[in-house]
Amino acid sequence: MEDLSRRTLLALSAMGSAAIASGTASAATFGNPDQPPEGAINSTPSSLSNPGPQNKALEAQIPAFQNPPATDVGNMPMMWSSFNIMPKRIQAGGWARQITATEFPAAKEVSGVNMRLSAGGIREMHWHLAGEWALMTNGKCRITVLDQYGHPYIADVGAGDLWFFPAGCPHSLQGLGPDGAEFLLVFDDAFQSEYNTLLLTDWFAHTPPKILAQNFGVPADTFKNIPLQDLWIFQGQEPPPLAVDQAAVAGAGAPAEPFTFSLTGTKPVKQNAAGMVQLADSRTFKASKTVAAAIETIKPGGLRQMHWHPNADEWQYWIKGRGRMTVFNTGPRAQTIDFQAGDLGVVPKSQGHYIENTGDEDVQVLAVFRTAEYQEVDLSDWLTHAPPELVAQHLNIDPAVIARFPRGQVGIQPRG
Repeated sequence: MEDLSRRTLLALSAMGSAAIASGTASAATFGNPDQPPEGAINSTPSSLSNPGPQNKALEAQIPAFQNPPATDVGNMPMMWSSFNIMPKRIQAGGWARQITATEFPAAKEVSGVNMRLSAGGIREMHWHLAGEWALMTNGKCRITVLDQYGHPYIADVGAGDLWFFPAGCPHSLQGLGPDGAEFLLVFDDAFQSEYNTLLLTDWFAHTPPKILAQNFGVPADTFKNIPLQDLWIFQGQEPPPLAVDQAAVAGAGAPAEPFTFSLTGTKPVKQNAAGMVQLADSRTFKASKTVAAAIETIKPGGLRQMHWHPNADEWQYWIKGRGRMTVFNTGPRAQTIDFQAGDLGVVPKSQGHYIENTGDEDVQVLAVFRTAEYQEVDLSDWLTHAPPELVAQHLNIDPAVIARFPRGQVGIQPRG
């Protein structure tokens, strides 16, 4: 057996030498592990040329697709999409654009809507078959909701704040002055759409007048001027001060837990000179039973360390900056993708991934999970909590060097 192993090594060495002599990169070298070899480093200028039709602007958005690293291997579902390529539905009081699993098949657990309301603009009173989680990104918004026990809740929210409305709880949204509001809505159903919402005006218009009269105890002609089509988003008058609206619904009791929460106002769960991670799940934002989320801020040159999430897919909304993410799966398969503000990404449950800040400003990524509790496994944390000799035998690295690996869930690693 020893002689066979020696002969095998000699043969492989000879094959590698022949490959190099012929001008082809050898297989299984550090940073270039695959056979057949992958990536531009293993190609020639003429093979890399692209004389056919091109959309230069679109190609420039994701340069990693044009020139993937040699470590990328295999095929994976498209884990990139963007609100920037989605059509807006525009009305007098604002607009919205959405991405569901229909437009983004890799997103199997949640869907998203990017919505803008003018000052006074109203997203009409409605409810959903799914739970609604939201992050305010700009301006101020007044939210109203009635819980399943008949308790009303009214609050004003600003940038960095969250709300959560359980499925079936009726609510409304209204932009406040001077600049209105913009926000991200995330639904805990991948197919939830703005077009399958239960709207107040729709139900009134499609109920016989005599039923409306009997239900509300007023004459039928009370409803003769109701809208015959839904309002969806419309321009309304700006609401009175918050205390006035809250006083108008007082007396019915308050919900057990508030439906709003300040995500960016929380103490980071991970923080160093390279960035920070802020977290909201059911342990802190107790009303949010089906959605957990983290905002990750990565400084220029920083790296969101190699990790994975064992309990849910990660659905990403890129808020600002430019970054590059690589996702690792069985196979092996690995794919590298570039992201910019307004883009969406998905990492399936338990698949390894990392994010590099490739720009000159902070990257801010919202990571959303359809689960009550955020969970993470950090690769470096695992390796530093395993027997050093065991890890050394896997990686051919001195245990003394392994002891210098970051311990614990550091989160963001500075430029090397």
